[in-house]
Amino acid sequence: MSTNSANRFERLTVAPFDDGWASIEAESLAPPPLPTTLARDASRSAIAWNQSPDLGFDRAVNPYRGCEHGCVYCYARPSHAYLGYSPGLDFETKLTYKPEIAALLERELRRPGYVPQPIALGSNTDPYQPVERTLALTRSVLEVLERFGHPLSIVTKSAGVLRDRDILSRMAARGLVRVWLSVTTLDAELARRMEPRAANPQRRLAALTGLADAAIPAGVLAAPMIPGLNDSELERILTAARDAGATDAGYVLLRLPLELREMFTTWLHQHYPRRAQHVLNLIRETRAGGLNDSRFGHRFRGQGVYADMLSQRFARCVRALGLANPMSLSTGQFAVPVAGGKLVNAAQMLLF
Repeated sequence: MSTNSANRFERLTVAPFDDGWASIEAESLAPPPLPTTLARDASRSAIAWNQSPDLGFDRAVNPYRGCEHGCVYCYARPSHAYLGYSPGLDFETKLTYKPEIAALLERELRRPGYVPQPIALGSNTDPYQPVERTLALTRSVLEVLERFGHPLSIVTKSAGVLRDRDILSRMAARGLVRVWLSVTTLDAELARRMEPRAANPQRRLAALTGLADAAIPAGVLAAPMIPGLNDSELERILTAARDAGATDAGYVLLRLPLELREMFTTWLHQHYPRRAQHVLNLIRETRAGGLNDSRFGHRFRGQGVYADMLSQRFARCVRALGLANPMSLSTGQFAVPVAGGKLVNAAQMLLF
């Protein structure tokens, strides 16, 4: 992202002013510095709950808010405005993190009456973005979930997930985990422009192979599919992922909530000016004439002839490749560690 759009909650905005020294032009041509700054997240909970009928989970854990990968299409960008930051460059460079997330999660899992269901890790921002190399907050979450026998699913664009193969392979042997690698394109140049600091496509495919070699069930998410930009690659992405070891697949149509509509449009005209209008017209065709449709049942798949064709292509390819292998995660192994090394299972917790 090359812009830092205004926070929609701020009353004041700042406009550039030419002081006669041609500084505006020089600054516009210079690449923006991208040092990452970290701020502690003061929230006192680890689990975020949702009631969306479009999601396959009702709870998630996100160690970080903001993401260094810089994906131009990221639907989580507008959420950064709630922190007082811009959904643009601030989202990529001003991160918040929860240093006590493991302790917070353990406290919530110990609550009387807690009923285990799979936790989604990485539903908002990537749990394996570069800062994880030093903070290791995602690993601390995995350690808690392993001790409690709690199921989870992981979504990432990073080969960094392989660093936790030791924990993930043990959990996989108990039917407690599955990992999804998001692969949006096999075109290295498009990936560089669209996802500038995420792992390149070949590294993500290699990560699928590494997970498969460690007997960790892994799937591919062809997400997002952008009409007229990367959707022609759908079958190639699914085939490459199957060959790399993926056993399941999913896809999501591009979503452009709030500020993301203007940000993506600007990026598109900047990087692909000749086809920008065509891409935007196709998006509108799948979104009832707009650039976004937030209605349940429509936001992930879209509507209309173009969206239906994409859905049919996906279904046909998945059948042909044998990628329709949804995995049920075990909830029956959940048990709360207590003093002396004993465990209290979910049924016993309901008695307290």
